[in-house]
Amino acid sequence: MNQLFFCDLQPTLIDFRHEVLKGLSLPQKAFPPQFFFHDKYGSDLFTKICKLEEYYITRTEIDILQQNSQEIADVIGKNALLIEYGSGSIEKVHPLIETLESPIAYVPIDIAKEHLFSYAEFTSSKYPQLNIIAVAADYTQEFQLPMDKMPPGEQMKNKVILFAGSTLGNLERSQAIALLQKSAQLLEGQGGMLIGVDLKKDPTLLHAAYNDSQGLTAQFNLNILTNINRELQGNFDIDQFYHHAPYNPVLGRIELHLISKTSQVVTVAGQEFTFREGESIHSENSHKYSIEDLQELSEAAGFKLKQTWTDSQKLFSVNYLDLVS
Repeated sequence: MNQLFFCDLQPTLIDFRHEVLKGLSLPQKAFPPQFFFHDKYGSDLFTKICKLEEYYITRTEIDILQQNSQEIADVIGKNALLIEYGSGSIEKVHPLIETLESPIAYVPIDIAKEHLFSYAEFTSSKYPQLNIIAVAADYTQEFQLPMDKMPPGEQMKNKVILFAGSTLGNLERSQAIALLQKSAQLLEGQGGMLIGVDLKKDPTLLHAAYNDSQGLTAQFNLNILTNINRELQGNFDIDQFYHHAPYNPVLGRIELHLISKTSQVVTVAGQEFTFREGESIHSENSHKYSIEDLQELSEAAGFKLKQTWTDSQKLFSVNYLDLVS
């Protein structure tokens, strides 16, 4: 029988009020992408977006992981300690758990404690022979694995971090390198990373994915303003803003913005913020990579790209990064 442990490292949650006021005070107004998941409605919208025909990212990554699970498991090797950043998609991690040879333990890491614990309990019930150590932590910050909860012995030599969902693309280059460097420290010289990365492609496909015909991504973006109105006594007129998600070919990224339709003054938490007509709030970046881009990024952080798996249309990639010895 397996062991299931919960380890709460008491991660610092984002201060919604502070981040909103800071973001609206910047020369280029901006919000962190975590705001999309501030409430259940936002999370539910994203679930619907992932099922859209235009939004190829989620289903393509799942297909790559499922169709190549045995080959991926062979590259990772036996007796792996599987660490996952985020406790998200059952369709992504469970095929890997089922294919890995004699995994030592599974360590999902997430800042959302309630979701993490529920997910860990479900996974434990499905795989009763698997040791699971669920860690409540912010994986973008430095933290230590709870080694006292790990299985004993000489088994911790093969660690692999699963970082799915193309979340790396939400980070600026310096942030991405910093996260990979923190990951290298967490691995302590043993193992590697399995990372999902969205590839550069026809901008028409990218535009359709972030400007879907049903308008769900627009609702997802605008919901940030609704949350501000509800929680911070804001008076955003939602109808006076619109969703805009162009592809920036120079920086190789989709940029999500909320554009003011008119000149206006908005009050949030007792502070006034002026908007010009056409002025935007920058709410997210989603960087797209070539394989060469990822290779260069990996090397800058102390990894080397060992193997890549893609779909037949080369829309998305799953990549194994080895630590440089």
